[in-house]
Amino acid sequence: MSSCDCGSHGGAGGLKSLEDALELLLTHARTVEGREEVPIARALGRVLASGVVSRITMPPWDNSAMDGYAVNSSDLVAPGVRLPISQRIPAGAAGAPLVPGTAARIFTGAPVPENADCIVIQEVCRRDGDHVVIDQPAAPGANIRRAGEDIRAGHEVLTAGTRLGPQHMGLLASVGVAEVSVYRRLKVAIFSSGDELVMPGVPLGPGQIYNSNEFTLEGLLESIGCEVIRLGIVEDTFEATCTALEAAAAQADMVMASGGVSVGEEDHIKPAVERLGSLDLWKIAIRPGKPLAFGHIGNVPFIGTPGNPVSLFVTYCLLARPFILRSQGVSGSLVPRAVSAKIDFDWMQPDKRREFARARLDLDAQGEAWVSTYRSRSSGVLSSLAWANGLAILPEGTPLRRGDSVSFIPFNELLR
Repeated sequence: MSSCDCGSHGGAGGLKSLEDALELLLTHARTVEGREEVPIARALGRVLASGVVSRITMPPWDNSAMDGYAVNSSDLVAPGVRLPISQRIPAGAAGAPLVPGTAARIFTGAPVPENADCIVIQEVCRRDGDHVVIDQPAAPGANIRRAGEDIRAGHEVLTAGTRLGPQHMGLLASVGVAEVSVYRRLKVAIFSSGDELVMPGVPLGPGQIYNSNEFTLEGLLESIGCEVIRLGIVEDTFEATCTALEAAAAQADMVMASGGVSVGEEDHIKPAVERLGSLDLWKIAIRPGKPLAFGHIGNVPFIGTPGNPVSLFVTYCLLARPFILRSQGVSGSLVPRAVSAKIDFDWMQPDKRREFARARLDLDAQGEAWVSTYRSRSSGVLSSLAWANGLAILPEGTPLRRGDSVSFIPFNELLR
């Protein structure tokens, strides 16, 4: 996999490139204050506030990698050698030193007894009463996992800024760590702007639509461990927008809103944020999702996404998500990884902006990856996101033909 080629430093018609917009956002990201100790059983998705140093060596002793017989390789003088079985060592037990000229029956994970220097796997051995016949020789060290080959005592096993996955939880348990210090959850207050919006379950009136954005945004935020504060639907007035922004900033680490971020008569986010704090409002050279608002209400960061549901989704994934992860304390690169795949269509009228098309990646009978895009480019078609399994990056100003390669970002890079 390769890093996503998400944007260039230029821009279409003076629009800010995605790369520049993301850099600006990340320079403003501040790690949330506050830490807490949590049991590793409840640490999934949390971000380490401190590195973890192992107090033990893993494995703590040489152990058998296979079921078989522990022997000294010098006793394997020829194929078919017959050795008495002097002891049996299951996992969880410690054997006695190996008597010279004998074999010890041993099982995976059991400590290798002193004087043994290899494990002969049981598949090349034949049991003969209280003896074993070994048909193949083994070299010193064969099938032995050495003490400390995984972790040494005093070694930092996880660094601060690691977002914990199942593999990290297992690693912590393997070195005996029961609790870890993590940053507290980021509190994000959200609301939707629009007089046309009603909540699901309420009958639709003339000109009304259901408020899907609130649920999309809540799901996106919860999937990366945020504590979401829902403020509902805000009417399209300047006063109501100011009130909602002040209430949100008073109880959250960050505020997000969908809709009202353009410059129309019914778009009140820009003047409201400017009254209450500061705002950088830019237009980004991407499709969908050109308008995006970023600023602060007092000292509380604010991100306003477009109201069209696909534009909200794309701008969240490409811009808001990295900003939030950095604010949670996540270190390292936040650029999603992309794969290369061939397109199964012609793209002869490219946009002036880089397009992040809803797309599906599938493998053909030969195992080659092909990308198809949704039939509609409209940013209001929410069903396209349920159909897609990622975003295809279609370069600005570049015609493409079937069989050309593009970068494809799987949703599993954007939704976790």
